[in-house]
Amino acid sequence: MSRGGRPGKKGDTPERKCIVTGAVAPKEGLIRFVVGPDAQVVPDVTGKLPGRGMWVTASASALAKASKKGVFSRAAKQQVTVPEDLVGEVSRQLGRRTVELISLARKSGSAVTGYEKVKDWLVKDEAEVLLQASDGSERGKSKLRPPYGGHYIDWLTSAELGLAFGRQTVIHGALASGGLTKRVVEEALRLKGVREETVAAASGKDKTAR
Repeated sequence: MSRGGRPGKKGDTPERKCIVTGAVAPKEGLIRFVVGPDAQVVPDVTGKLPGRGMWVTASASALAKASKKGVFSRAAKQQVTVPEDLVGEVSRQLGRRTVELISLARKSGSAVTGYEKVKDWLVKDEAEVLLQASDGSERGKSKLRPPYGGHYIDWLTSAELGLAFGRQTVIHGALASGGLTKRVVEEALRLKGVREETVAAASGKDKTAR
């Protein structure tokens, strides 16, 4: 394990320290930020922007605390401005990133949509991930069971899944193992953390990954 938020030894999972909680965790579960030329905090969901990174746990509550309590300014050691709707902006960026990765998986033949095709993949144990729209019918979604030992993602909207599959809307989708699936799951889990309060409030219940 690394100390002080520095990367671990070669071969270890890279870890970073959250500037809000002080906890050190694998960077896949955090959001990277940098300070732009105008001294404004900029989300860097792909981790590729130049500059010294500041890391925040991928949760709406941690992001809200970072933006309201001057945490970014202390971490950057300078006065910085924070986007007014930081949580919303991070959610949008992570949503786009997740959709892009699902789209790439579809183009490579590792993703399908449509109730019958998804059901067929699940029955044949070809599916690693079951995707279902957050705004889809609960009755309709309950007819498909997540793959045993796999993942269940239901916090993308039907419009977002539609973009991923080149359609107007999509309710059911599935991803095969291998390829981009691991990256899709990692991005989707970060998105879940950022959206968790909003999703729970909208549905009246917690959304969980199974």
